[in-house]
Amino acid sequence: MKPNKVLSMIGLATKAGKTVTGEFSTEKAVKEGKACLVVVATDASENTKKKFNNMCSYYQVTMKEFSNKDSLGNACGKEFRASLAINDLGFANAIIKLIDSYDNLEVQ
Repeated sequence: MKPNKVLSMIGLATKAGKTVTGEFSTEKAVKEGKACLVVVATDASENTKKKFNNMCSYYQVTMKEFSNKDSLGNACGKEFRASLAINDLGFANAIIKLIDSYDNLEVQ
């Protein structure tokens, strides 16, 4: 499973209007209960990762670390993004499945 399948799915969700990007928008979506999945770039600061990890734990939203800021930004048609939220359960479940299968292949 290549990471571009995940990024393609994020791009598709963005075109469908089911994503919000950037720290403030992502945080707002989580707190309002709209976010089904939060994706944080692996090269985001430790502070950002900890913040979203704690927030997602509290609000019971799945959080995944994936790719880098540039790739996440490009998938959303932006310059670069450290975090984004998927606001659709179908897209969220598909992306989680792809990321998990990618992580399993990477470990072997």
